[in-house]
Amino acid sequence: MKIIRKTLSSISGISGLLSVLALTLTLVAPARAQEREYTTIAPPGARSSTAFGINARGDVVGTFVDQNFAQHGFLLSKDEFTVIDFPGAQGTVARGINPRGEIVGSYFLPGDPAVAARGFLRTKKGEFINVRYPGHSWEVAQRILPNGTIVGCRHDQDQMSTMRGVTIGKDGASEIDAFGSMNNGATPGLELIVGFWFNMMDNQMQGYMIEDGVFTSFMVPGSNSTAAWDVNPDGAIVGVYSVGTTVRGFLRTEDGDNDDSDEVTYTTIHYPGSTATRAFGINPRGDIVGNYALGGVTYAFLAR
Repeated sequence: MKIIRKTLSSISGISGLLSVLALTLTLVAPARAQEREYTTIAPPGARSSTAFGINARGDVVGTFVDQNFAQHGFLLSKDEFTVIDFPGAQGTVARGINPRGEIVGSYFLPGDPAVAARGFLRTKKGEFINVRYPGHSWEVAQRILPNGTIVGCRHDQDQMSTMRGVTIGKDGASEIDAFGSMNNGATPGLELIVGFWFNMMDNQMQGYMIEDGVFTSFMVPGSNSTAAWDVNPDGAIVGVYSVGTTVRGFLRTEDGDNDDSDEVTYTTIHYPGSTATRAFGINPRGDIVGNYALGGVTYAFLAR
């Protein structure tokens, strides 16, 4: 059975290791926060789950841990769950999906060190392809754009001093020089790339925007940590911020007047009743996905 616990109105509407599960909906009492419709996404048999990406059609990808503590990727499309396991992997995370239904993510193999992350692309036909960044040990494929360009990061022995945000396209691969950085999202033509980096001078994680090649760091006002995780074609950015030990998602928008006095607005994304909320993905309609914590358990969510 597919269990999608809703907090407001209903949702509208390879390898031998890939399984497809068709499931039904279960609804619970409605609630509202930040004028959004919050839906819990619960893959069957999951102990915990996180949604990382959503495309224009509303297809959602993410990861879950099953009852045996094995980690799998998932795709939720047209009310059906597909479990995604890279062949031979010990764990798989689906992170991004483009309009064509191509999915990127990361996996690790038995015996890999804890720092390991291997990038993959899953085609619309369900075929798996390794995604590598030349000259380095590990890579995370975070998003795939409509033209097939992939953004993410590469790293070696750690995920700080050797980690850099990368772009992998048909014409080659490139990286930025920001310390401990990761490219997490981009507009279709790469006019705007967003992510996070560790600012050694300020001793904190900060979000960044690379707009037409210009790098700008930013913080949610009053936060001690900010990470940008995705951006839609209109430039709306989602991510995670912390104030002390309180963790919330955010939506960053500008008024769009195209002048030097554009007003920036930050909206908190908070699943009703949760102790922590993280926003990881946004689509062109402004639908947001991520995870929230409640009762010591992490759940994936969709906020319309």
